Amino acid sequence: MADGGGLGEAASAAASPPAPAPGLSPSLGWRERLRAGLAGTGASLWFVAGLGLLYALRVPLRLCENLAAVTVFLNSLTPKFYVALTGTSSLISGLIFIFEWWYFHKHGTSFIEQVSVSHLRPLMGGTESSISEPGSPSSNRESETSRQNLSVMQKAWRERNPPARIKAAYQALELNNDCATAYVLLAEEEATTIVDAERLFKQALKAGETIYRRSQQCQHQSPQHEAQLRRDTNVLVYIKRRLAMCARKLGRIREAVKIMRDLMKEFPPLTMLNIHENLLESLLELQAYADVQAVLAKYDDISLPKSAAICYTAALLKTRTVSDKFSPETASRRGLSTAEINAVEAIHRAVEFNPHVPKYLLEMKSLILPPEHILKRGDSEAIAYAFFHLQHWKRIEGALNLLQCTWEGTFRMIPYPLEKGHLFYPYPSCTETADRELLPTFHHVSVYPKKELPFFIHFTAGLCSSTAMIALLTHQFPEIMGVFAKAVFPTSYWGNVLQSAVPLGAPSTSPKPLQNAHHMKQHCILGDS
Repeated sequence: MADGGGLGEAASAAASPPAPAPGLSPSLGWRERLRAGLAGTGASLWFVAGLGLLYALRVPLRLCENLAAVTVFLNSLTPKFYVALTGTSSLISGLIFIFEWWYFHKHGTSFIEQVSVSHLRPLMGGTESSISEPGSPSSNRESETSRQNLSVMQKAWRERNPPARIKAAYQALELNNDCATAYVLLAEEEATTIVDAERLFKQALKAGETIYRRSQQCQHQSPQHEAQLRRDTNVLVYIKRRLAMCARKLGRIREAVKIMRDLMKEFPPLTMLNIHENLLESLLELQAYADVQAVLAKYDDISLPKSAAICYTAALLKTRTVSDKFSPETASRRGLSTAEINAVEAIHRAVEFNPHVPKYLLEMKSLILPPEHILKRGDSEAIAYAFFHLQHWKRIEGALNLLQCTWEGTFRMIPYPLEKGHLFYPYPSCTETADRELLPTFHHVSVYPKKELPFFIHFTAGLCSSTAMIALLTHQFPEIMGVFAKAVFPTSYWGNVLQSAVPLGAPSTSPKPLQNAHHMKQHCILGDS
């Protein structure tokens, strides 16, 4: 999407560890490598030394006797003790949970997490290490400033109140004017126009490049420096991507395409930021369909994660070749050509991945602004895709007509119930709940289309059920059911129905016995006389 992301992407860019960045500095000397190796094995040596000391002092400390005494004590405990212990621990856990819930709703962060980040991590040797040469006074000052900046910005990203986030960003800039993540937060939260956001992102880029070069120079000093390099790489890539999106919004599309291509060449492993999806949208705006096909050939691979942008863009390119001449009447009369079959299959593939997109592209549902976060294969992703790509579908003549004629046929190929998919995994059932949290309350969340059963199946099921119920009741209560049948279906009524069904000119055989009885009676009377 052209403008997906936001604070969540900035936070993930500052925390998630990607692959090592290119352009790393040459390896250090043997003394530095030896120091780094000893620092890594220090914990193991202390552990082994502790075990050896404990073994040497086993006799003076009388470990065996003390262990036997502890075993006897544990065996003498009654079940009442364990019941009391379980009840006490449950009570304490409940109180901690209530306090955490209250603290989170009031301050927007976890109390335990805040204490561990602010107090315990420096004592345990956190990742906020210095960039300068270790041991120097400037190193200690920069290390303290870096720790303070990181602590302030971590609290800012977790803060739920926007004014509090902006205030924390200014506090970080007061501590260090080169805090790139503070500029990012201000560009996302405080800027009211795209021009202001671009200005703040350029300041963030200047600070981020400086920090990134320092991290490259010191990456081999310790594992903490390597972690800081990964974090600084994420921040730098995120800033450049947001600058490209600002250029796209301001109409400088070729500049945006160049920035995205450079990012994909310099940092190829960073596919989680979806830079290629922003590149696809920009190339579609330029109508550079050959370049779009080249990007799809690289990223529309079975081993890579899919998205609505990839699947529907692939369907759009195949639709473009046949949509201007497509007609449902002509296709039903002569059949589909090979190119039309490929286009229809591409549409079916895209609809199976995200079945909510066609309703927005065909304007069967109203569009809203995309949310800050999206869910793959969900209604939120469909809104974000249609918001930025609807104009590209409208630009190609007949594309929406072909989509309207073919998209519902996808569900005839998918097994029902959704035990397995056709080309993808079965559609997850949890997307509706997640989309309700991501989308505003006034929006009617789109759900997966349910396949309706034919009327004959419903009619047959009802007929069989009612027949079985009547048979069961007749078997259990024959007298009552007989009275009920006579009351509901009177015999005279059905006799009239049967008489009306017999033709008027048909011979009748029922009066013959009556006629024979009349002749016998007359014969007897005549004989007696």
